[in-house]
Amino acid sequence: MLVNVSYNNKTQRESIDTLVGKPFTLINRLKLGGVGSPKLHVVSSSKEIDSLFVLDHNDNTCNIELRPNGIILRFRSLLETYGLIIPYYKLTLFKGSGEAYSIHMEHHKVSISSKSKSVREFFKKIQQQKASISGDYL
Repeated sequence: MLVNVSYNNKTQRESIDTLVGKPFTLINRLKLGGVGSPKLHVVSSSKEIDSLFVLDHNDNTCNIELRPNGIILRFRSLLETYGLIIPYYKLTLFKGSGEAYSIHMEHHKVSISSKSKSVREFFKKIQQQKASISGDYL
C-alpha cells in the first residue's frame, strides 16, 4: 500500500498499524540494535514510485523502518513524505548483481544500492525478522 504519510491522520495510522503492527517499544529497539535503516540510495523503482521521484530534482533516497509484522519504506517527493507499507507475507527481497538489493511487493519494486556494510547488515536483519515470524503465517 503506497500512501502519503505527511499528515497525521488517525484512520490512516490505524490501518498502517493493523498491516505491519505498532512501532517497537524502546526496549525492543535496543534488543534489535535499532529498527531504522541508514540512508538508502534508490537505483530504480516501479512506474508509480518513479513518477513521484521524477517530480523533483533531489537525490532518490529512502529509509526503512522495521515493524513487528512488516516494514515501512519511506521516501520524499516535493515536500511530501510517502510510505510503502509492506507486511512480511507480501515482502520479497532479491540480492541483485553487484551491490544492489531489490524490494518487491505486488506490483511495487524498489532497487537499492548497498555499497556500505551497514546496509547489507540491515537487510540481514530484515530477513531474520521475516524468518522469525514466518511460522505465524505458514
